[in-house]
Amino acid sequence: MLNDLLTYLTPYLCYVKGQPVIFTQLYFWGFFAVVLGIYSLLYKQNKARTVYLLLVSFFFYYKTSGVFLILLIFTIVSDYNWGRLIYESKTIGKKKMYLTFSLLLNLSLLCYFKYAYFFVESVNQMGNTHLEFFNHFTSFSNTFLGTADPIDKLILPVGISFFTFQSISYTIDIYREKVKPVNSIFDYGFFVCFFPHLVAGPIVKAHEFLYQIYQPYNLSKKEFGLAVFWIINGFSKKIMADYIAVNYIDRVFDNPTLYSGVETIFGIFGYSLQIYADFSGYTDIAIGIALLLGYRLKTNFKSPYKAQDVSEFWKRWHISLSSWLKEYLYIPLGGNKKGTIGSYICIAIISGVLVMLTGEMWLFLALLFVAILFVLLAYFFPKIKQSINTNVNLLVTMLLGGLWHGSSWLFIIWGGLNGLGLVVHKLWHKISPFKNSTSFATKAFCVFITLSFISFTRIFFRSDSLDTVSLIFDRIKNHLGLELTFSVIKGYAVVFAVILTGYLIHWIPESFKQNYRERFATLPKPAMAAVVIVAVFCVYQLISGEMQPFIYFQF
Repeated sequence: MLNDLLTYLTPYLCYVKGQPVIFTQLYFWGFFAVVLGIYSLLYKQNKARTVYLLLVSFFFYYKTSGVFLILLIFTIVSDYNWGRLIYESKTIGKKKMYLTFSLLLNLSLLCYFKYAYFFVESVNQMGNTHLEFFNHFTSFSNTFLGTADPIDKLILPVGISFFTFQSISYTIDIYREKVKPVNSIFDYGFFVCFFPHLVAGPIVKAHEFLYQIYQPYNLSKKEFGLAVFWIINGFSKKIMADYIAVNYIDRVFDNPTLYSGVETIFGIFGYSLQIYADFSGYTDIAIGIALLLGYRLKTNFKSPYKAQDVSEFWKRWHISLSSWLKEYLYIPLGGNKKGTIGSYICIAIISGVLVMLTGEMWLFLALLFVAILFVLLAYFFPKIKQSINTNVNLLVTMLLGGLWHGSSWLFIIWGGLNGLGLVVHKLWHKISPFKNSTSFATKAFCVFITLSFISFTRIFFRSDSLDTVSLIFDRIKNHLGLELTFSVIKGYAVVFAVILTGYLIHWIPESFKQNYRERFATLPKPAMAAVVIVAVFCVYQLISGEMQPFIYFQF
């Protein structure tokens, strides 16, 4: 009997490879119901609730990423102690030294798990060598923890980019004297791995969250309603994203030669809606769950496709990453005022990565020529030097943002194109005759241009290789097939209706959205429950097979 019970419970309590816990699974909501049930007995005691939620978060991450829980715990223990050393140091030199050690350790772990495999492959390609990659972490887990993973491959820990950036914000904020060290390692562990935002954000900065750990639990009736709204809103977005992906977008990007240019263009704009609905859906649910538990996470998306230019888009899209890069990278590099040694070191590192990604020596020579040209221009023309210095940090930030997403030419090109878009907009804004226009037609045109630019740069983000990118552009250029437009719309009528509905809802004025959110939040409990049941029933009509993992799990 006991063996049968253990056999039954094993898939629910133990890590199952390839089956991460996602918010749209019935398993997660069963898990969350149990968590809430026990939490209702502890929530008035700050220390007890913190330790409890830390253990819950450890279990959640173990179920999602297995033995990589060890890496998460190591990060917590490491940066908790570095933070105390920084705070207790009497001299600025020691503070800088401990901060440097913390940053190097965090970034080394991040770079190892995200880039070590491609580094070995690139060396082999450039030097015509046959070096074999050896995964030391997998070897350790196979030897001591009984796993059986291949040691010649590198498995990316789920959410490593998110919890690493959060941990970095803690030591930097202590160094800048924005926060004091937490009272215990349990408090710090909870900050780093609070399960709603652990694996796909939003990225939480230390000075925006730590103080909440020590506040008494507080949740008004209206906030409870808003939490339920965000959960249902995010759930609906995710189901919509999966539906349009499975029934149209994935088909176009996986087999571009089978589709006309018109179908491909529809797929490109559809993908922009998919990735928004998928990612913002996750963070909506995370914000709602965290709020039910008494913690407030920052808004991560503000209707980004309402943006009238690229600069505004990046103030509305993935705000937690954009603001993190601005606060901890862009401004320290000099912001829009000057270039620094750090800026040019970053440029050199990115150039080295590009050369390694391609394995081509001609690229190294081309980048060297460009660098020498810019140095000469800056030396002989001071105004050009000033312009270079004010824009180089922007480009560096966006290139590193692209590299943050993965070790691929495609991500770096995507980041570079968005960086160029920001630079061009800065220059255009100075002479634009439309910048003060209040015309609806002008604003709508600017929104369309911005959405088109963002969508077409995402061809590089979504494609699996440069060959796929070339095929997609070839279909648009040489096989447009405008005469097929109405046939395509008719053939995918339901999918396109969902995409159109998604965009129209997205473009609803914010004041109207705020109004219906608050109306829902103040409904009587029976009416709120009825709305939830109807909403869940409706969105489940769009479910297409097994739930898909959230796109940003891979980062």
